[in-house]
Amino acid sequence: MTSKLSSVTITGLNVTVIHVEVDIDRRSVIHDVDIVGLGDTAVKESKKRVKSALRNSGFSFPQGRVTVNLAPGDIRKEGSFLDLPIALGILQATGVMKRKDFMAMGELSLDGGIRKIRGVLPALSVLSEGDFSGTVVIPRDNIEEAQLIDGLKIYAFKTLREVVEYANGLKEFLPVEHRQIPLTEFSDSADFSEVKGQLAAKRALEIAASGGHNVLMRGSPGSGKTMLARRFPSILPPMTTQEALEVIKIYSAAGLFQTAT
Repeated sequence: MTSKLSSVTITGLNVTVIHVEVDIDRRSVIHDVDIVGLGDTAVKESKKRVKSALRNSGFSFPQGRVTVNLAPGDIRKEGSFLDLPIALGILQATGVMKRKDFMAMGELSLDGGIRKIRGVLPALSVLSEGDFSGTVVIPRDNIEEAQLIDGLKIYAFKTLREVVEYANGLKEFLPVEHRQIPLTEFSDSADFSEVKGQLAAKRALEIAASGGHNVLMRGSPGSGKTMLARRFPSILPPMTTQEALEVIKIYSAAGLFQTAT
């Protein structure tokens, strides 16, 4: 019994689409899970999280040897993105969940919940810019990032059981609605006009701000680099929507994206 789902792996801001293939050999007397395909420690540990999540969600783990292949095999897979697609692949292979063509990403908790993951925004952005036209399943706690992406059919879930109910048509869920990036004025109290002296440095920053150039500040400790850097944004023009999205992608990939309260 085999199944196949899609997911992604992220290294920095580089997103790679991968395929999660699951095969179950019920004739094997060895009851274990093998994960192959250049996975890091977090990926290899996913089999323990998947086992507990399936059991605590009310699903039985299949008897026999379960082999999970992460393709392509020559690309390193990092992070806990793959917990959810591995669990769904097992449920598809055993016939518990109907075969549905979607892409899934998410870390599983031991009780079957789907945890927030980093890098959802750059992953969805790559999918929307490509030729992907299917459904994407993400953690519920990443919904605010997903709302910034247009052109994809995205569903957000809190638990593994909810995903199965959606796939089997037992419960109706609404897709994530797109919204515009809320752009606000810069409001830091540090102002560039407060800088006294530093004429050469200020001139360089003013030229960089007006021309959109990169800046590298070097100097001994206490020479004013941090002070100037903190006040530099006050003379920058407002970011465009695309520029704001690029900045948010970096925060998302670093796991620093903050949800609105």
